[in-house]
Amino acid sequence: MNATHTLPACCSPLDDHWPLPVPLAHTVLLSTRFDPAHLAGDDFQRSAIAAPPSIQRSVAKRQAEFLAGRLCARAALHRLDGLDCVPAIGEDRAPVWPAHLCGSITHGTGRAAAIVARKEHWQGLGMDLENLLDEERARRLAGEILTGEELKRMAAGPAEDIALLVTLTFSAKESLFKALYPIVRQRFYFEHAQVLAWDRSGHVRLRLLTDLSGDWHHGRELDGQFCVADGQLLSLVGVEA
Repeated sequence: MNATHTLPACCSPLDDHWPLPVPLAHTVLLSTRFDPAHLAGDDFQRSAIAAPPSIQRSVAKRQAEFLAGRLCARAALHRLDGLDCVPAIGEDRAPVWPAHLCGSITHGTGRAAAIVARKEHWQGLGMDLENLLDEERARRLAGEILTGEELKRMAAGPAEDIALLVTLTFSAKESLFKALYPIVRQRFYFEHAQVLAWDRSGHVRLRLLTDLSGDWHHGRELDGQFCVADGQLLSLVGVEA
């Protein structure tokens, strides 16, 4: 972190460990642990991060996760490009990055992370962190997250994979959306992409099921990666320049 900024009481020191199977060249990924119970009244001021009105009105959990995510993003931008800036919230609720950079912010229970890169290397980056579903909840949510083809594969596979499969499918599609939305400026949903294959080494392959642009059309495929630790799944999709 830039030495001129104070670490808030609710966050651990930033960590630059790469948790996923394959490091992406020319990127910076930073993460932190946070505890909303330790959020102090002056943490935003101490950290020199402005809380938007929607965050000021929110509960401690939302304030802490926003603060933790923006801390990671600011420090990653500083490490990558020497910038001292905090991505604002755009009208579409997505982070607003400097024009020559791309990035992604994610947070889950007690953990936040951000990844950034220059657009000369990566067109888009999408990262998503989810708590692992239990099998009962995974079965209940499968119909909302999985396509018909994915549901067939789930039914044909081992029952012990269902919780991981549904969590991974949710997270990988979220990461795909985060990576592509800044490029295509078109919203798409769970039914507009599918997981073609995945393995326990952390590789996942996705296919678009809708037309988003001339380049990003029905049938276009993209690789992603994921890891599982401490009851959480982290996924990442990168679109090379």
